[in-house]
Formats: sequence, structure tokens, C-alpha cells
Amino acid sequence: MTDRVTAPYGAWPSPIAASDVARGERRMGFPVVAGDAIWWEESRPEENGRTTVMRRDADGTVTELLPAPWSARTRVHEYGGRSYLPVPRRDDRAITRYGVVFADHTDQRLHLLAPGAREPVPLTPAPAEPGALRYADMVLSPDGRRVICVREDHRGGGRPVRAIVSLPLSGRAAEDPAAVTELVTGADFYAAPAVAPDGRHLAWVSWNHPRMPWDGTELRVGTLDGDTVTRPYTLKGGVGESVLYPVWRDDAHLYFVSDWPGWWNLYEIGLTGQAIALYPAEEEFAGGFRLGSFPYQRLADGRLVVLHGGPDLRPGVYDPRTADLDPIATDLTTWEAVATDGRTVVGLAAGPRTPQTLVRIDPGAGRVEPLRTSRADLPDPAYLPEPVPTELSGRYGRTVHANVYPPTHPEARGEGPAPYVVWVHGGPISRATAECDLAKAYFTSRGIGVVDVNHGGSIGFGRTYRERLNGQWGVLDVEDATAAARELVEDGAADPARLAIRGGSAGGFTTLLALTGDTFACGASECGVTDLLRLAEATHDYESRLLDTLVGPLPGYAATYRERSPLARVGEVDVPVLLLQGSDDVVVPRDQATAYARALADRGVRHAYVEFAGEGHGFRAAEARERALEAELAFYGEVFGFAPPGVPAIELVTEFREPETEPDLVAEPLPPLEGEPAAPPRADTA
Repeated sequence: MTDRVTAPYGAWPSPIAASDVARGERRMGFPVVAGDAIWWEESRPEENGRTTVMRRDADGTVTELLPAPWSARTRVHEYGGRSYLPVPRRDDRAITRYGVVFADHTDQRLHLLAPGAREPVPLTPAPAEPGALRYADMVLSPDGRRVICVREDHRGGGRPVRAIVSLPLSGRAAEDPAAVTELVTGADFYAAPAVAPDGRHLAWVSWNHPRMPWDGTELRVGTLDGDTVTRPYTLKGGVGESVLYPVWRDDAHLYFVSDWPGWWNLYEIGLTGQAIALYPAEEEFAGGFRLGSFPYQRLADGRLVVLHGGPDLRPGVYDPRTADLDPIATDLTTWEAVATDGRTVVGLAAGPRTPQTLVRIDPGAGRVEPLRTSRADLPDPAYLPEPVPTELSGRYGRTVHANVYPPTHPEARGEGPAPYVVWVHGGPISRATAECDLAKAYFTSRGIGVVDVNHGGSIGFGRTYRERLNGQWGVLDVEDATAAARELVEDGAADPARLAIRGGSAGGFTTLLALTGDTFACGASECGVTDLLRLAEATHDYESRLLDTLVGPLPGYAATYRERSPLARVGEVDVPVLLLQGSDDVVVPRDQATAYARALADRGVRHAYVEFAGEGHGFRAAEARERALEAELAFYGEVFGFAPPGVPAIELVTEFREPETEPDLVAEPLPPLEGEPAAPPRADTA
């Protein structure tokens, strides 16, 4: 065994470069089983972050269906969701083959790529304002000739109007907007349209401002008669109950997930009558809400493949006849979604040292077979940190959950307590999982520890834990993040003089407020909120009333909005700050970052402001992600007094400087993933 060498924390030699983190992962999403094939979305960070659609045939052949510049990505709710749907098409010999309907990121129209076709054709009309009509969460109509989906209408410049619509697969609506039929309207938001097996009923989930889907939704159903839905009514849900993910059991009964008892549990309900709890437990059977992604599925034999647990979900098979929930044996600890055609079951999962993987599940044998990973290769596992799930003591003795990632290196060690960075997730109603994350290893392999905090408000610990943050955003989350850092200091693991905090979006908001205390030596914010009043006025419609719950409704709570805004409290910040921002962010517009940078400059506080042209809320292109990681590491080096090898230095200034556009870089193609042929050379596109 090689003797470990003592070296300064932060400057340990690491084989993990920022380019490995930013360019090496092709993130997968939204698996579907259809026509003896498995389908999924897959990101292309080396191609400016576009998303393609992939198919794996029964013989194991993997095909990329969408060439550049097509990108399957919907902007419904701005965050999007599943943006494609395999659809059966019959040729002249009545042989069924599958095409794919998808929402293109550039124009947001639905397009159909027919079997064997080289170019997609549009299915929906082109609005006068580009991207003003958006579509997501698609299902087939009972006759297989139409698509039923959520539509978001931004025409006219006012608040978006949403509906569940039906449109023909023939393409007629591309020229005739009247061919798009509104089935359900009237609510502010819609999700999860589901057609009954006999085609006679349509179920869906809806909710209204100021609630979010984890606050209160309704499961509704109506009679589906051609292109109309009649006699709609509410089956379950309301202001204080989150009902999600309807799946038909048969023609007259539905499964769904509800947090009525305080946890997202499985239920069954008929078209009339009361809901029945299937497996009451103090654990979650959902990992939050995402358009088009399901945490459970029904098999043809009546059993359910489910995901359940805490912030990290695990798979099991539930039998409604016996009420038994049997685990599925797997080393993968963090599951995102499952899909099935009734027989073949697939899912997306990861482990602490296993990247995101597309797997096939054998419910009968209780086994999992990997089909494809999001990374072609990983560094030596000795450089990957193992998360240590930890319960910390927050203020007033409340429990705070976190995953601790100590500095990890097979050949290097440091002396004394290490520098640590507190990571704060976005949302803020979201979660930190134990999934393999090379971005964490980028820091831990260099001698910088990470503690990933699930502060009050996080998903995975029941509704009461989520509601801790109601009215307390900017207070409780800051207290919990600070408590995590201080407990590591008390345990002797962390150096009290070298504590940092970082977060994106809502996590950036928490980060900047935490810097007003005396715990952290610096902080890094990516697309972070700095002005709550301005955010309430300028952000997108989906989250425009989120602050009603997290802070309080306006105008009555205007003073609280000012008091909680990092911009108003910048006078309490005396430590260095790194600001990372996308120029095209519509969720947290760039003026939030520039205003904060100007305020830091007015006080002479050292800072760096890096803006990425063309990037939105969260960076997708490999160039932006690589530069952001290197800037963050260089920032910690500048503050903590180490020089990370091979990383460009960052200049901290005390005056405001207009951001320079980051240069475009030419990305090398990634090596092919397992089961995929090497990509041929691709001509540049305009």
C-alpha cells in the first residue's frame, strides 16, 4: 500500500478535472417502455447542453433519434418535464412501428419524427411570438390518433393560460390552430393527464395560485367523449393535501399518491366512494413533483413497482391482494423514476459510487440489470467520497438532516481539521440525495470536505418537515445550514476559519443570508435570489406566488420581504463572495446578481462576478459548467490560502466591473457509452 503524503488541504493532486465533471456526463431522464423498446431523454453537455431522445431495441441496439440542432426540452412551468412520447404508426403493410413526438426547445412546438424519417415535421401551430405555445406531459388518446397533453399559452404578454388539450397526429394543427381542442380549462396549473383503459374517462391533477404542487392539489376526473370532457369533478385533494401521480387500476379505479396522513403514501379510489390507503407508513412514496416522471407503475398482473423511502428512494414490489411490500435487491440507493408497459420495467437509479444508470427490473426475481450509464468511465473509486448520513442539532434542538462527505484521497492526507463547504440545495422545497456526484468529488479529492444539508423544508421527511419553512424562508434554512457547519467544527472535523457555503437559486439566497453571520469565511452563489420584492414582480408565473407561503402574501408582508432580502443586508457582509449568473435567466433574472455585485462594490467587499452568455437558470453547456467549477475552486483557494494545481486564478475585486462574456470553447466529443456506436463526425450548424 502506498504511504499517504501530507499535503495542504485544497491542493491535493486530483485526477478529477472540471472538464470531467462538466463534459463527462450524459444525464438521462424520463424512461418509457413502448413497442418492445426502451426510450429516454439524454443530455449532450458537449453540444451546448441540448437534449436528445434515445431508443434501445430488444436486441440491445442503442440509437440516437434526434440529431443536432434538435433538442427535446419543454419550458412548461419553465423547469419543464418529460418532453417526448413514442407513438405507434402503421405502414402500408399494417406493421406497427414507433415514431416519437417531442417538444423542440427552440420553438416549443410539438414535432413528429416518423419511423424511418430523417427530419421531424411540426404538429402544432407556430405562434406569432416564438415559444409562446408550450406542451408537456403527453399521452395518447384512446384511438391512438391524437395526443393529449398540458399546454401553456404565453400569447398576449399577460399571465400564461394553461389547459389540457388534444391535437391530431396527422399534423393538421400545424396549419390549422382550430384543430387543437381544449379538453380541460379553468385552473392555473395542470399535470398528469391519464386516460382510462376503456377510454371513457380522463383523470388529471390541477392546482391554483398561491399553492405549489407539494402544498395542495386536486385529483379530478371527467367523462371523455371524443374531443370533449364533460361532468368533471374532484375525487381527492384540496388546499392542504398534495395529491399526485394518478394511474388507472382498471376502467373505474385509480391509484395515486397523497400526503393526507403527513407522508406521500399510496392510495386507491373508485370513480365514486372513499379513498383507501394501500400501505400506510411514515415514509415517502414520491420524491417531489416533476411533470411526466412517475415514482410507481402498475404491472399487467396487478402488482405495483414502487419507489419509497426518504430523500433517497429505493424500489419494491407491492401486491394489493396481500398488502405485502417486498424489496428489490440492489446496491443502487437513489432512484428517480420507473416506467413499464405492464411487462418490462425500467428505472433510473444511482449509488454513492455508481453514476446515474438506466436499469431493467425483474419484479419476479427481485433483480436489477444495468443497461446504460450516464458516464463512460469514472475515476478510481478511492477518489469518490462515501456520504455519511447525519442528524444534526439545529436551533432549539430541532433535528437537521445532512450528508457529510469528508476529504477523500488514497494517497494524500492533511493535518488538523479540514476546510468544509456547506452545500444548500435549490427549490427551496427540494432535497439532497446520496447519488454519485462528481462535482462533490472534484472538491473532496482535493482536500475540501462537503456537507450537503437537507434543511427544514426539504423533501423526504414528511409534510411537517416541509412546512417548517413556511413563513421562515431566509431564517430557518440559514439557521440549519449554519448549525451543520458549527457541529462539524465541534466534532473536530472542520476548521472554523475555513468554512464556506454555496448554493444555487434558492440555495444561493440562503448562502448570501448566511454570510451576514460570523460562521462562514466566504460564499458562492449561482443564480441566487438577492431581492425578494423584485423577484415577486419579475419571476415566472409558476413560482410567482411561492413566496406567499415561504415569506407571506403581499402587500402585507412587504417589510418582511425587504428584511429577508440579501441585498438589503449586504451591509452585514464582510467576507468574499463569488457570484455566478446566466445572462438569459428568467427564473432569477440577472439584475438580481448585478445589483448585489454593485452593492458589494459600494462597500469595498472583495468579490467576483462571472456571467455566462446564453445560459439560463442552471448551467447546461459544458463550457459554462466547467468554468463555474474552476472559478469556485480558485475562489476557495484565494480565500483559504492554497493554490489548486492546473486551475486558472480568479481575481477578487472591490469595484463593480461589467461582466465579460465567457469565450466559446470547442468541445471534444465524448467517448461512446456502452451499447452505442461511435458518433460520426458532425458538420457545424449555424
